[in-house]
Amino acid sequence: MRLTVLGSCGAYPELGRAASGFLVEHDGFRVVLDLGYGTLPRLLRHSPDGVDAVVVTHEHPDHCVDVHGLFRMYLYGGRTDRLPLYCPPGVVRRLTGLEPEAPLDRVFDIHPLPGAYRLGPFELTGMLLPHHVPNAGVRLAADSVIAYTGDTGPTPLLADLGRDADLYLVEATDRPGETEQATRHLLTSTEAAHWAARAGARKLMLTHFWPGNDRAAAVAAARAVFPGEVLAADEDLVVCC
Repeated sequence: MRLTVLGSCGAYPELGRAASGFLVEHDGFRVVLDLGYGTLPRLLRHSPDGVDAVVVTHEHPDHCVDVHGLFRMYLYGGRTDRLPLYCPPGVVRRLTGLEPEAPLDRVFDIHPLPGAYRLGPFELTGMLLPHHVPNAGVRLAADSVIAYTGDTGPTPLLADLGRDADLYLVEATDRPGETEQATRHLLTSTEAAHWAARAGARKLMLTHFWPGNDRAAAVAAARAVFPGEVLAADEDLVVCC
């Protein structure tokens, strides 16, 4: 299984970067996980012919807005095949609001998350995690397992989502003031490492960095807690597992 980082920023992109997005490939089948601001051009560089399925964790635009660009590429570019889209219902409502006169189902075959599905060589499982809006953490299993949190607050469900994953993509927003909130919606890098360790994941990739944060410091904090390899999501980074 091969993962390419399309974007690693939370909220909005830093210069030269993009918001959340990942391309996962196995046995010639291509799945994109989230398509936030600035990810579509990177996706097309790595996969010029598009993808075989789209999975979106939640409706915040830093995770889904470039799905609409992909929609327009299919709609106006002469593509006739319908593309499977797996997402919580809020994603469909949010994207439909951008262009109500062009229904998404003209391009996408829409399936709700959370849920369990077969995608080519992958078994996809979605799990509802705490966030400002419904967020489905996802797990892609084939010969190996990649798990991805989307955006989430601390919850024991994170240990279940990433159980024995070969690569666990965990948001490490480290947003100032987040830990002081009565209800949590995001994680710190230390918390990301804690839940990845609880899950028994083999490798941890931190992502969804708040713009301006020190990524090296985030990785160092995670390494103090997680016993395996810790990576920072970096645009165009490729990891095989």
